[in-house]
Amino acid sequence: MIEHEHRILDAGIVLPGPFLPHDPLDGVVVHGGRARTSGQLPRDGEGELVHPGVLGADVTTADGATAARWCALNAVSTLRAALGSLDRVERVLSVIGFVASAPAFVEQPAVIDGASWLLVEVFGNAGRHSRSAIGVAALPRGSSVEIEVEVALA
Repeated sequence: MIEHEHRILDAGIVLPGPFLPHDPLDGVVVHGGRARTSGQLPRDGEGELVHPGVLGADVTTADGATAARWCALNAVSTLRAALGSLDRVERVLSVIGFVASAPAFVEQPAVIDGASWLLVEVFGNAGRHSRSAIGVAALPRGSSVEIEVEVALA
């Protein structure tokens, strides 16, 4: 029996948002037994960006990992809103993480680890996933990190 909703309550995790994208985009697309989020930025409970900027210039790796955790919290919040319950998630399949990076910055995986660990915290072993961590020149609204999450549905 899947009990992700109990796990999140027991861990004391409070989800922000959800902060949905503008039209004509959907926050989550459900199709063929899978659900995929739109890109999630690191917004706190008030909708403010957490640690905006560029990794390796004005954002540290540790702060980037915190921002990635906020991205994952927003992805989980958006999934819950779309699915009605996190217990519909059978498995996290993949995460694509984008990191606004200075030219010499090479710690993108350490940054996106913040999101990966949050997904394991919420979904247990079902939160383990494949992943890409990609350095980019800039992200929307000056964000330091953005992630997309794809899950299999029970």
